Amino acid sequence: MDAKTYATVTEVCRRLAGRLSDDILGTVRENYAAGEFDLADNTLLLSLAYYGVGITLEEQTLMRSFVGDPDGSDLADVPLIAEVPAPPYRFSPIGPADAPDPTPADTLLSADAPRRHGRSLHRAWRAPLDGAPDAAAWLYVLQVAEGTDELATYSGVMTQLWVSLKQKWPVEVLVGNSPRTPYQEAALASAPAVWRA
Repeated sequence: MDAKTYATVTEVCRRLAGRLSDDILGTVRENYAAGEFDLADNTLLLSLAYYGVGITLEEQTLMRSFVGDPDGSDLADVPLIAEVPAPPYRFSPIGPADAPDPTPADTLLSADAPRRHGRSLHRAWRAPLDGAPDAAAWLYVLQVAEGTDELATYSGVMTQLWVSLKQKWPVEVLVGNSPRTPYQEAALASAPAVWRA
């Protein structure tokens, strides 16, 4: 996969944040980062179709440029929508009284961020609205330097969270001035900085 195609894959994964479940999109991101392109394509397309997650015509065109079988039934089975829906979550800077303590993850990810070319780390409480694919959780947004591999960074951060803390909080990695989705914009708007370079 050449650099341009990999950038397109990364953009599609970014666009689908908050629309596919954390676990499914995380698996897709990690498989692409690991070079398991066929497995990632299949997981992405079959999950979109199975869960009825629609994509825009523009997103379909982007997918057509990298999936192994651009004219196959798997892509054709994914429903088309006119426009990207509003994020099915509400974000806030603090969680409810019974929210899990984020301090261990704050500490771990703040210490880990510099070696991943981090510029800032933010955290918000993500509460689901009707139709959200995931339950309430702390969401982290790691902003990294231009040129950083977004998918590999995501994979590394998630591995670090799981190996060190046995936790799987959702994480969004934003590279430099790359376009942000409404989901990422909404999260960042409510996410105070936990760490800055």
